[in-house]
Parts: sequence; C-alpha cells; structure tokens
Amino acid sequence: MRCNWAQSSEAMQQYHDTEWGTPLRDDTKLFEFLILEGAQAGLSWSTILNRREGYREAFHNFDIAAVAAMTDTELEALRDDSRIIRNRLKIHSARKNARAAQQMITLRGTFTDYLWEFAQNIAHVPRVSEDTIPAHTEYSDAMSKALKKAGFTFVGGTICYAFMQATGMVNDHTKNCFRYKELQS
Repeated sequence: MRCNWAQSSEAMQQYHDTEWGTPLRDDTKLFEFLILEGAQAGLSWSTILNRREGYREAFHNFDIAAVAAMTDTELEALRDDSRIIRNRLKIHSARKNARAAQQMITLRGTFTDYLWEFAQNIAHVPRVSEDTIPAHTEYSDAMSKALKKAGFTFVGGTICYAFMQATGMVNDHTKNCFRYKELQS
C-alpha cells in the first residue's frame, strides 16, 4: 500500500517510494526542493516533477552560488525554455532565493540547520488519515514568515508545508503506506 496521491503515474510512484518524506539534510537538495515547491504554486506536483531535469539543467543543478550569480540575461532567456515553468516571477525568484540562502549560510553555517529549526529538528507526525492533511501548520507558517523576512519569495505557508512534507520534516505518509513505517525508524 502507498499513499493515494502516488498512484497517478509511474513517475509519481517512484518519487513517492524513494524520495517524498525522506529527511534531507543537504543544502543543495533542500534548495532544489524550495525552488521546485515555489514553482509548483498554482500547479500540480506532477507538472513540476515532469520538468525536474529541465530545472536542474536550467539552474545549475541547484548549486546555490551558481544560481545566485545568474544574470538578468540568463534568467530572461529561461522564459523561452519549455523544460521549466516560464513564469518570470518564479524564474527570478530562484536567484533571489539563492542569494537569501547564501545569507542564511553565512549567518547559520548551513542552510540545512536554518531550515530544520522550523521542524525543531524532529520529523513531526501531525495526522492520522488522508482526510486530515493540513494545507499549512504553525511550523510552516513560522517558516514562511521567517523566510519572507529573510528575502525569500514564493514561500507562503502552504508552499512551506509542501516543502516540509517533501523533505521529511514531517512524515505525512498515511499510516497504511509502507513508507510511513520505514520513515518512523
């Protein structure tokens, strides 16, 4: 058994079975998910998942320093790249967020340490069934508020909660899903 949302395609099953909800403690991977979750705003996750490789190529494999150094010309050229979502604000937010992430690394040592503070360094288990999946929580709202204050964009409470789910800051696999128990140990 797996979570119902993962049944829509083989790509979604693979993502669910190997990544979603697995605790990540790597600056580059966390930055990738922050950018991808922001790009998802108003869209489905499968839309972003199907473009993930395009995003990796367009944004230097999510190397924070490389994305922070992207020029306006490079970012504007991405508006013609069908491998990614071509929304100007979302494209430019990647650089803005990379620069803000660099500041967090300077202040906190790692982007990972900063982000995991919002989960209080433990993977919360906030629900019992798929009916009770929250759109956001006090933790994601706090993360959103702090990220916005630090200069990040496309980081509302709902985006931050999706980010926390994807990166294992919360275990939102349903209790009958095989991944739920795997991630509890």
